[in-house]
Amino acid sequence: MAPALIGITGFAAVLLLMLARVPVAVSMGVVGAGGFLFLQGWAGLAYVMGSSPFESVFPYSLSVVPLFVMMGVFASYAGLSRQLYDVAYAFFGHYRGGLALATVVACAGFGAICGSAIATAATMCRVALPEMRRRGYADSLATASIAAGGTLGILIPPSIILLIYALLTEQSLGKLFIAALIPGLLGTVLYMLAITVATRINPTLGPAGERQGWRQRGRTLRGVWPVALLFALVIGGMYSGMFSPNEAASVGAVGALVFAIAGRTMGWERFKASLLEAAGTSAMIFLIIIGAGLFNFFLEGTNVPQYLIAEVQRLDLSPTMFLLLLTVFYIVLGSLMDDLAMILLTLPFVFPVTQALGIDPIWFGIYIVTIVEIGMIVPPVGMNLFVIQGVGGVKLQTVIRGILPFVLADLVRIALLITFPAIVLFLPAFME
Repeated sequence: MAPALIGITGFAAVLLLMLARVPVAVSMGVVGAGGFLFLQGWAGLAYVMGSSPFESVFPYSLSVVPLFVMMGVFASYAGLSRQLYDVAYAFFGHYRGGLALATVVACAGFGAICGSAIATAATMCRVALPEMRRRGYADSLATASIAAGGTLGILIPPSIILLIYALLTEQSLGKLFIAALIPGLLGTVLYMLAITVATRINPTLGPAGERQGWRQRGRTLRGVWPVALLFALVIGGMYSGMFSPNEAASVGAVGALVFAIAGRTMGWERFKASLLEAAGTSAMIFLIIIGAGLFNFFLEGTNVPQYLIAEVQRLDLSPTMFLLLLTVFYIVLGSLMDDLAMILLTLPFVFPVTQALGIDPIWFGIYIVTIVEIGMIVPPVGMNLFVIQGVGGVKLQTVIRGILPFVLADLVRIALLITFPAIVLFLPAFME
């Protein structure tokens, strides 16, 4: 059997194991180890098992992962999500669908200090869904706006997915974070347009609320200065060169803890719970990285990337055509697996092809995370759909019924990113 065919067979085997509910890390690790045994025998497998797991988690740069995770957990316990929601409601609540608009804005703001789509969706669901129900919003719009808004947490920096991409592709984390700002704001605006169009077509989805005066708006604005300060310290510090990514993550984690303590939302028991939550999330990420490392060793031995590059060159695909095909591939894949698994599984053989086609690696990082966002709200396995179902206590069909306008908004965003690469590359150009 040709090595490339063995590699493609291994990829299919990982997909089948994931569909069978085998954990992502186990799926990639077992197939990677088994595939390497088939290619190199027991001696080769012993070498890989003795070196790959250690090399996967040893780099100092990976210490940024638990620090950014800890920052998000502390920010959640500090109650910053409620303050963000109150500000967004003060400015948008009087419009038709205003609470849904406020939810999307609050999700974008919380994503700037959280970095996780699932955590953003779960947190905002507890804050926003009861209020929207009380105001007579349809569950379909209420839950879908939270599910879609939550995906902004993996694009607006700091982003755990962008962090993993930077580590795997050896790209500048600071440039990726800066590059994500405009696309993240674009996604927020497009989601708000989707809500506006949906409520204009069917006004019963989200009735308008009461207009708040500027004095009340100013009062709520004073409550979000911790979020603005954290964002300025973390992103501004990296952009200016004051902090390295690891230092910025440390400052963010300590800052979020200080705000939680100062706000009297962090007692000893909650502090221990937050540390356990951060440790559990970090351990899960590292375990997946170890499994991906074993699978990558196997793929490198089968020359799958070189085979795909040769096929793309043989078909004479332009970069735009390749990206369009890749978009379809990732949307289908995203409906079957979670965000981190999708990137770790596919990046080892997709990224070399993009480099052979001359696609900018910073631009591609933002593109792939945007595609992952779509996968998180596409049935049947869109992770944020299940998060909202579990936290909000609604039927999955209810969330799915309202999600179409947001998926269409994401497709518009992808089209704009492909047509106008400067949306991504404008800000990083100033870091040269």
